[in-house]
Amino acid sequence: MTNSVQDVSLVSEEEDSPFYLSSGNEEALFEFAWNNQLPLLIKGPTGCGKTRFIRHMANKLNRPLYTVACHDDLTAADLVGRHLIGEGSTYWVDGPLTKAVREGGICYLDEIVEARKDTTVVLHPLSDDRRILPIERTGETLKAPPGFMLVVSYNPGYQNLLKGMKPSTRQRFVSMRFSYPSAKKEREIVLAETGIEEHRAKQLVSLAHALRALKDHDLEESASTRLLIYTATLIAGGFDPVEACRAALIEPLTDDEETVDALMEVVYATFGR
Repeated sequence: MTNSVQDVSLVSEEEDSPFYLSSGNEEALFEFAWNNQLPLLIKGPTGCGKTRFIRHMANKLNRPLYTVACHDDLTAADLVGRHLIGEGSTYWVDGPLTKAVREGGICYLDEIVEARKDTTVVLHPLSDDRRILPIERTGETLKAPPGFMLVVSYNPGYQNLLKGMKPSTRQRFVSMRFSYPSAKKEREIVLAETGIEEHRAKQLVSLAHALRALKDHDLEESASTRLLIYTATLIAGGFDPVEACRAALIEPLTDDEETVDALMEVVYATFGR
């Protein structure tokens, strides 16, 4: 049984621009790609700001944004749309991809490698010079207007032989690579997002860089900027820094108790016991 349209993680976002601190030429590259109808691929680790950046750019360009969190059960119908039954008749409901094409908006497919290969094939005619979306079930062929943009992202650290992006798909996109911000910019982000005391922000960023430098622990991901913000939020709310680090920074990284204990030693070195 396939998911209904309502089961797709879909957000049409009309809100004030979220705080975003540029770390390079990513805004200029995104805007150029949008102006020239080029699809965009963003690579980067979890929690480094990919989704925040897309929201920021959609607001800056004044375009509607449709975000889809890709997963194993995502079907082409979840993206394009399907017929539903109601009151004795059937009616068509657009999926998020179709809505974005019709409205000249941005469609953002987060963690595209999680989607099935037969699902991502639907993107091919939209990501080349045709810029069309054939809808087989209605007989329509939509031509994407100039304002439409297709953006996808994935975390290269999770790639393997079963969940890699096909070269025939990847080579259809202009690509940019995200990483964690510099220490200075990461402090600014933590301060702006949480209002924590500056010396605590410096300690947290120093801790994060120490954790990211560890090579002898089998971690799928290291301490992200997102987790730093969560930790700072707890500290700003009155939690003990060590307790906050355990709850929002260390425990989310691993389920292995020995690894947690080893990582907590780095926390103690920063904040004391």
